[in-house]
Amino acid sequence: QVQFVESGGGLVQPGGSLRLSCAASGSILRTYPIGWYRQAPGKQRDLVAFISSTSVPIYADSVKGRFTISRDNAKNLIFLQMNNLKTEDTAVYYCNRRYDQLEWGQGTQVTVSS
Repeated sequence: QVQFVESGGGLVQPGGSLRLSCAASGSILRTYPIGWYRQAPGKQRDLVAFISSTSVPIYADSVKGRFTISRDNAKNLIFLQMNNLKTEDTAVYYCNRRYDQLEWGQGTQVTVSS
């Protein structure tokens, strides 16, 4: 059973940066399009960005130009570099397959506040 493990969240001031990491067992991160999702309190889980198996990135309009998704196949990790963070980016961030999501991990909390 695949387990996604997200890390790198924290508390940051508006305009700050964080880099999130996604790890998973096996080759799933190398084989499938992988997305970063976020869920703010009381809201649905939304797709923030995803990267294809050939490393083509796609971003939601709300994060375009501020977030960068990348993969490191040697380390079997997916990253989400988040710059110029805004208060509305506050959420729990998850990684999972872009399509046909598997069981969700615990996520990592990102809080943007002054």
